Amino acid sequence: MRSPVELWVYLSTSPLIWLTLTVCTWIAATGISQRLKRHPLANPVLISVMFLSLVMTALGIPYETFFAGAQFVHFLLGPATVAIAVPLFRNWESVKKLLLPIIAALVIGSLAAVASVVVLGRAFGLSQEVMISFLPKSATAGVAMAISSDMGGNASLTAVLVILTGIIGAVIVTPFMNLMRIRDYAARGFAAGLTSHGIGTARAYEVDATAGLFAGIAMALNAVATSVVVPLAASFLMP
Repeated sequence: MRSPVELWVYLSTSPLIWLTLTVCTWIAATGISQRLKRHPLANPVLISVMFLSLVMTALGIPYETFFAGAQFVHFLLGPATVAIAVPLFRNWESVKKLLLPIIAALVIGSLAAVASVVVLGRAFGLSQEVMISFLPKSATAGVAMAISSDMGGNASLTAVLVILTGIIGAVIVTPFMNLMRIRDYAARGFAAGLTSHGIGTARAYEVDATAGLFAGIAMALNAVATSVVVPLAASFLMP
């Protein structure tokens, strides 16, 4: 009969345990968020990231070991990225009525997200690789990582930045919109989806169905816009 230590050593190398822990952590984090009435700070992604990071640090588990199990969740990013076009298709008639302001917000938002990285990156002396990794931070993870990798950035760093961008956006979007006295849920949702991709969209759905709808549309459109704008910005950064 194996001792508990020997059993743990065996299980810790199995991808299944990290996949199971990731899924269970997400379920628990969602429950905590619901009990706290979906408070912005009780974001399920934030809770999950913090808990899993603490577990990996405490147990000395390298990221590669964790990702061997989590990659099964990562694989779903591809289908999920394609699926974000569904809300746009289903609600095309409603979207057509707001097409002009949507396009204007999309262009300005995408350009602002990229331009801010270039300006601040140069001001703080960031390397070209790091700046390229930063550029697609407001796009959904699957698209952002692919763009970063193709442009010579660090896809792993981009993934971290995408998650941080999403969490920060999801946390501040509601109080910020209230502070700005923006009451139109279509505008609130579009802003959340444009800047904070899937995590912001999930938060928008928690607040209001209309906000969630337009957040999903913004996330889909910004994925396309970012794939056009970032290569142009990257070519500008090339020596």
